[in-house]
Amino acid sequence: MLKAKITGTGSYVPDKLLTNKDLVRIVDTSEEWILERTGIRERHIAAKDQTTSDLAVEAARQALKAAGVKAKDLDLIIVGTCTPDMFLPSTACMVQLKLNAKNAAAFDLNAACSGFLYGLSVASGYMSSGAFKKILVIGAETLSRFTDWQDRSTCILFGDGAGAVVLEATTGSNALLYTHIKSDAEYWDYIQIPGGAAKEPATRAVVDKRLTKIRMKGNETFKVAVKTLENLVVETLEKCDLKPSQLSLLIPHQANLRIIQATAKRLGLPMDKVMLNLERYGNTSAASIPIALDESVRTGRVREGDYILLEAFGAGLTWASALVKW
Repeated sequence: MLKAKITGTGSYVPDKLLTNKDLVRIVDTSEEWILERTGIRERHIAAKDQTTSDLAVEAARQALKAAGVKAKDLDLIIVGTCTPDMFLPSTACMVQLKLNAKNAAAFDLNAACSGFLYGLSVASGYMSSGAFKKILVIGAETLSRFTDWQDRSTCILFGDGAGAVVLEATTGSNALLYTHIKSDAEYWDYIQIPGGAAKEPATRAVVDKRLTKIRMKGNETFKVAVKTLENLVVETLEKCDLKPSQLSLLIPHQANLRIIQATAKRLGLPMDKVMLNLERYGNTSAASIPIALDESVRTGRVREGDYILLEAFGAGLTWASALVKW
């Protein structure tokens, strides 16, 4: 059976930095409080003329170059994002246009912070069926456009960026071995942007009430995330008949240091086996895992034959995992 192999990775973040010191000038908080509660020191913010597809294209070009694949040879482009350029057309179609990937189908996928792993799962299914042989999967966000800069509990969390992988069909054992995706809409209101879409169109009243900005029940989300991710990583390894000690690297969604530490503890993994770049980028939603994966590859933390576990949790609520043999 055909499997999906990651043959190239790429990432991109905007030049503009927003540090904790900068945030102290905007809202009533402190540098120490932000770092202690989240593990974040700084995040990157898109320029006014940069869109989600712009960030995605930069990451995609790096991934294509690393894979030695030309854009015209792509069969499919999947963009995981909850901050698209616009409702119509999809951000993936704009990426297709900017890459000149004329032979590819293209669509967006919104599973919030789990979006990239949902994209991997969908791509894996297409490859195992033989439908497509070369797929570009991107996680890209401009969360700064939807951040409420008056809400000190959420504006400290988010940053902008993009990460991408090229997947190619293989019959070998070094490939994407397993994906797991799940959701529970009972907790849909834990993380939301209530206005701006069909339910609450973007009238002046909706905008004035800041309903087009991210709202989050932080403490409630934290509790559910810790429990869910602890169970998720254990179940994923059991499905693949692997022990935690066989993992070379855990690459978690970069949302909160305490959540990541709790997950590693459940697996019995030392933190030197966990990829962390949260302090430099903040929570970039669907972009966080592919950015962290690209950094891991380019710094030599990932080697051939390594078992890599990816896991994420986000609005929906959604969660997902992927196990890769490099």
